[in-house]
Amino acid sequence: MSDQTPSLDHPQVVQGSKPRYEIHVDASGEPAGKTYFTEHAAADGTRQRIFPHTEVSEEYSGHGLASTLVRGALDQSIAEGYRIVAVCPYVKGWIEKHPEYQEHVDATKPEHLQALERR
Repeated sequence: MSDQTPSLDHPQVVQGSKPRYEIHVDASGEPAGKTYFTEHAAADGTRQRIFPHTEVSEEYSGHGLASTLVRGALDQSIAEGYRIVAVCPYVKGWIEKHPEYQEHVDATKPEHLQALERR
């Protein structure tokens, strides 16, 4: 995290210790929301991150945190060289509203669902 204490007005998105990204809105260390991912290597060697689920605590709903969280998670994943596979309905809908991300997205295939079952 940066030196600035996270707040609702200035949330921070970080990669958690588990395969997920978290959004923080205070210094408690407890995330206000999470988006999970599974790393997958396609048959052609393409590195992918499959996003199956996103959640934000009910007490923080309506503040745009899910959007901030997904943007941060996708931006970091893309910067690290991953293609995005959106299984989570929220992530899928978010990408539809932000077409500039389409070029980084791979369609969900049975192999992706199988990878999620193995995790």
